[in-house]
Amino acid sequence: MTAGGTTQPLDARHRYAFALLGSVQATLIFTLASIAVPLPLIGRELGLRRPDLILLSASYGLTFAGLLLLGGRLADRYGGRRALTAGLVLLAAASAAAPFAPGPGTLLAARLAQGAGAALVAPAAMAVLRVVHPAPAAYGRAMATWGGLSVLGATSGNLLSGVIVAWFSWRWTFAVPLVVAATALALASRWLPHTTPDRNRALDLTGALLATAGITLASYGLVVTDVRPWSSAGVLLPLLGGAVLIAAFLYTEHRAPDPLLPIRFLFDRRRALALTAIALSACGTAMTFVVLSLHLQQTRDWSALRTSAAFVPFALALIASGRTAGPLIDRYGARAVTTAGLGTGGAGLALLAATALHAHIPYAYGLLPGLVLLAAGTAASFGGAAVLATEGVPPRQTGLAGGVLNSAMELGPTVLFALLLTLGGDAFSLAATGCALALAALLHHRATYPTP
Repeated sequence: MTAGGTTQPLDARHRYAFALLGSVQATLIFTLASIAVPLPLIGRELGLRRPDLILLSASYGLTFAGLLLLGGRLADRYGGRRALTAGLVLLAAASAAAPFAPGPGTLLAARLAQGAGAALVAPAAMAVLRVVHPAPAAYGRAMATWGGLSVLGATSGNLLSGVIVAWFSWRWTFAVPLVVAATALALASRWLPHTTPDRNRALDLTGALLATAGITLASYGLVVTDVRPWSSAGVLLPLLGGAVLIAAFLYTEHRAPDPLLPIRFLFDRRRALALTAIALSACGTAMTFVVLSLHLQQTRDWSALRTSAAFVPFALALIASGRTAGPLIDRYGARAVTTAGLGTGGAGLALLAATALHAHIPYAYGLLPGLVLLAAGTAASFGGAAVLATEGVPPRQTGLAGGVLNSAMELGPTVLFALLLTLGGDAFSLAATGCALALAALLHHRATYPTP
């Protein structure tokens, strides 16, 4: 409160708004990652086979990725705060229903609904953030921090889910998104500013339907390659169907007067490289969590709690790097920080590929150095790439930018992870992703961008 008034200082309101929006964004990715550690327990309790577990694990990400572009358009058309509120209501309702699921069908439906809510919340939160920080410089600093929130949420999901499973039940993991969504709903009208809707924008329902169906089908086809051969109908049909629908989407968007995704939006060189960096960084992080979690529990016979504890240094390095990303971007520029982050993350993955999967190499020498390097690089690359991906975006397309950015974050692990694991084993996948990050760093270093 101010000394003689009843309103809080503007800077304080900005901090509260960013804290609320950032907590929501981190929770969306927490919800994606939190089911990985307790998945074997869920399978035993509900009698699920491996294909069923794969589908349950991917269900949240399928609707999240598939509906993000539509969520971005809804945020731009109806206003960020209104879309955020609607998405939070759906996320809270689904999170409240999931713990009481009597069987796999109900739990699967709840996870799909969670993903749909997240697809509306993620771009809407970025649209509100643009109103909180309307000045380009302030918005850029906010995005530098925003970029690392998702990987922090993923790390928290892996850490806390192990603790929750060890002390309570896997059903309690759904309490986190429920509490955060309910808290955000209670505080939104007080802490978040009103956002102006753009009612002149068409919804482009044809484009939304094609994009959602195409991305969801193609993602599902890639996910099930873990349990089915590429030549099987269960893989080829969704992959081919998804490819046809995505091609039809691109064709209709090229001809539409007000497209859901203007194709030229992706052709900006700065944005294309930034989205590539985000997709690769997300893939490297997700792959590390999955590969090392399985290795530690299956090969080294570690408990879920001890496995979660192994990622604590990763979280600490991530937080430390995230706090320095903003000042470094102010001093050296987003491109330089992104380049350095990609190179550091690539080195971390290469080190993990060389040492982490050998059971006889101690944790302190085999896993810890690579985890710290990967975390430091990922936070920097996410922060810098988020700034580059949103630089020069007009306010009326902030929701679109949020949808595209989060799509890269979701589709990167889904597409690249499935392809790499099919081509080779765990060590190959880690090393190949590390090489891809190093190549992306080189491209960022050599790129020249026009002044936005």
